[in-house]
Amino acid sequence: MTTKLSLANLREIARTASVPAYERGSLAAGIVHFGVGNFHRAHQAVYLDDLFNLGLDHDWAIIGAGVLPSDAAMRDKLAGQDFLTTVVEQDNNRSGARVTGAMIGYLAPGNATATIAQLSDPAIRIVSLTITEGGYFIDPASGVFDPTHPAIAADAANPGDPKTVFGLILAGLKARREKGIPPYTVMSCDNIPGNGEVTHAAVSGLARLSDPALADWIDANVAFPNGMVDRITPATGPREIGIAADDYGIDDAWPVFCEEFKQWVLEDHFPQGRPALEKAGVQFVPDVAPYEHMKIRILNGGHAAIAYPAALLDIHFVHEAMEDADIRAFLAKLERDEIIPVIPPVPDTDLNDYYALIERRFSNPKIADTIPRLAQDGSNRQPKFILPSTADRLSRGEDVVGLSLVSALWCHYLAGTTDSGKDIAFNDPNIDRIRAAATAARDEPLAFLDMKDIFGAVGTSELFRQRFADALRSLQQKGTRATLQRYLEGRLAN
Repeated sequence: MTTKLSLANLREIARTASVPAYERGSLAAGIVHFGVGNFHRAHQAVYLDDLFNLGLDHDWAIIGAGVLPSDAAMRDKLAGQDFLTTVVEQDNNRSGARVTGAMIGYLAPGNATATIAQLSDPAIRIVSLTITEGGYFIDPASGVFDPTHPAIAADAANPGDPKTVFGLILAGLKARREKGIPPYTVMSCDNIPGNGEVTHAAVSGLARLSDPALADWIDANVAFPNGMVDRITPATGPREIGIAADDYGIDDAWPVFCEEFKQWVLEDHFPQGRPALEKAGVQFVPDVAPYEHMKIRILNGGHAAIAYPAALLDIHFVHEAMEDADIRAFLAKLERDEIIPVIPPVPDTDLNDYYALIERRFSNPKIADTIPRLAQDGSNRQPKFILPSTADRLSRGEDVVGLSLVSALWCHYLAGTTDSGKDIAFNDPNIDRIRAAATAARDEPLAFLDMKDIFGAVGTSELFRQRFADALRSLQQKGTRATLQRYLEGRLAN
C-alpha cells in the first residue's frame, strides 16, 4: 500500500522516509529558479532543505519557473503533491529516502506577465538556473554569446513579451530598475566553465540589442557568481517511480534518485544577501575556476569519454560500462595521461585522488545512470567537456591520441548503428547536421572536423586531424573493442 505524497500525509510518510522538520507555512520565497529538473531537485533544493531543517533562513524558499511547454508537465506533477519531492539517495552500501519541501510554488510556462511580476517582488533576491549546457545561446567553439540566434533576436524585438529564460530575467531586472528595487543576483547552476560569466554575457548581450543603457546598468549592478555543482542524478522513469512506491510506500509522480555524494562550490558575490548555505555544506571560495576545471574535465569529460564506446558496445548502464575492463582501462589511461596533466592545481586537492573518487562514483550500481543519458546532446557537451583539454594539450605541443579517440568515437556513434548492428536513438538538437557530417566522414574522416562551430581551432590542428583520422579508420575497420585495445597497448598512433 502506498501513501500519496502531500503535506497532509507527511506524518504517515515519516515512517519510511525523512520529512521536513519545519512547517511549510513558515517559508517565504526568496529565490526564483528556472529549470526545475531532477538535478535541481537533487542539489540546490536539497541544500536549502537541509538549511531549513536547521531552523535557518526560512525566507529563502524556492518558486519554480517554467519556460518551455514541456515544463508544464513537471509543474502539474509537483503541484499535485504540494511541490514536495521524494529524493532517494543511493550509495553502494546504503539507500535512504527523504522528502524535501524547499519549493513552495511553480510559475507556469507561457505566462510571462506572472513570471515578471514574481521577479519584480523585492523579496526575490536570487534568480537561479539549471537549463542545461545547451541553453545559453553560446557558440560551441568559442563560448561567446550568439546574439543572432533566432530566439534571442525574437526577444530583442519584443522585450515586453519574452519567450527565453534570459528575456524573462532581463524583463524582471528592467521592472526592478524602473521601480527602484535593487537587482537580484543571477546564479547559474549548470556545468559550464565560468557559468556566471556566461550567464552575464547572455543577459547583458540580450539587453544590448534593444536597450544599451539597461545593459550598462546590468554590467554595473547585477552580480553573476560562478559556481561548480556536482551530483550524479539519473533521469526518472517507471523504475524509479516503482522503487519509491515498493521500497518506501510513497506515491510520488516524479521522484528523484541520486548518489549520496554532492558538492557545491560558489563565489560569495550576493549583494542582496543569500541563505547561509555554508551551514549546509556549500563551500564559498574567492575563485571557483580551479574547481570548475577539475569537475568539468575529469567527471563530465569522463562521462563523455565512456558514453560512446559503451553505446557502441550495447552497454546500457554506466556501472556496467565501468565493469567492462577495456572501457574502465580506457578511461583511466585517458584521464591520467591526457586530461589530469593539463588541469591547473586545485586548493587542498590531489587530482589523482579526485579521479579515484570519480571512478568509484561511476561504478555505483544502485544509481542506474544510463549511457543514453550521457550520450545525448554531444554537440553541446563535447565542446565544453572534451575539446578544451584537447586544445590545452595542443597548445603545449603534447599528443592527443586518447582525446582524438573520444572525438572519433562520437563521430562513429553518429553513424547510427552499434557494433552489433542495432539502431541508435539520438537526442541532440543539432542531430541532422552532425549526422550528415558523420556520414560524410565514412569516406573522408576529416569532413567531421569541418564543423567549425564545434571544433574551432582544434579542428585545424594537423596533429589532431591525423590522430582523429587514424582513430576513426580503426573504429570503422576493426570495431570499438579492438580500437580501445590498440589504444591501451600504445598501438593506435602507429
